[in-house]
Amino acid sequence: MEMLNFALMSAGSLFAIINPLGAVPTFFAMTPQNTAAERMRMARTACVTATGVLMVFAATGNTLFRFFGITIPAFQMAGGLLLLLVSLDSLRARRSEVHETEEEKAEGVAKTDVSITPLAIPMLSGPGAITTAILLESKAKNLAYDGVLFALFVLVGTVSYYIFRVAIKKAPKINPIAMNITTRLMGLILAAIAVQFIIDGVKKAFLP
Repeated sequence: MEMLNFALMSAGSLFAIINPLGAVPTFFAMTPQNTAAERMRMARTACVTATGVLMVFAATGNTLFRFFGITIPAFQMAGGLLLLLVSLDSLRARRSEVHETEEEKAEGVAKTDVSITPLAIPMLSGPGAITTAILLESKAKNLAYDGVLFALFVLVGTVSYYIFRVAIKKAPKINPIAMNITTRLMGLILAAIAVQFIIDGVKKAFLP
């Protein structure tokens, strides 16, 4: 039961922070001259790359903490604040600059292939997603939990790709109101997760 709760919390937080639904409009804006096949290829490359980035940071996060002298509670509080900022933008149905700035969007429009940058990094696996991956890894109690978490990285990456795939095929039929509602719901979930990260960090830092 405890592992199931960990899996559900991890899946929800990863999907909410990566937010592929929110990335779709920007992706379309950056690829107006590309064919559907080219968009499919770029989306696939981006999702694979983003998944790999999150896995690498989750696997090396604790080593980085020790190197820089950062404690888990401090990172939980800082990460929670970062995720809270992202969630507030999502609640207003707008893409946070933690994912990508206006300059990065403009650079993407000028590129012929946006799969690695800015789509994979920083739109899908930006600071917020990387922070979430490291925080979730810090909550993994043993190798079984690690296995569940890394499987979820692959699952969320796969789901993200299929969201792009469906959006590319059904672009004219996408309802912007439905997308905004979904983005707001994801923002609410992410806000709750962010607050929980902060509470956990405070407990570990200040309570015996």
